[in-house]
Amino acid sequence: MYDPRLVQPMRQELINAGFEELLTPEQVEAVLNQKKGTVFLVINSVCGCAAGSARPGVKYALQNARVKPDKLVTVFAGQDKAATEKAREYLVPIPPSSPSMYLFKDGQLVHVIERRHIEGTLPQVLADNLIGAFEMYCN
Repeated sequence: MYDPRLVQPMRQELINAGFEELLTPEQVEAVLNQKKGTVFLVINSVCGCAAGSARPGVKYALQNARVKPDKLVTVFAGQDKAATEKAREYLVPIPPSSPSMYLFKDGQLVHVIERRHIEGTLPQVLADNLIGAFEMYCN
């Protein structure tokens, strides 16, 4: 596990963008068991693609989208282990991946961006993908 002081700026980036951190399995269940509205879950990470593409792409999408998810939440892989494991229960059969992003509508998973889609992707391309998903599912 990384030193929490080193990870805090990475956490803060999403918090500053309007995300709620889910730190416990109970918090994850309370949000992901909701059957109405849209929830955007980001599994955050310390890796380079999280810093170079994922977080910047998410922030750009949220700044430029006409419509946005009702709720923005995040768990941090390698830090909030129990919360991350609980979140991944809602993602089966998708293999664990961090960073990664998931959009739920009315309790159903409707859009997925795995690490393999993030690595080497420009933040603007990622943002365009997210904006398209928000427009499709968050109306």
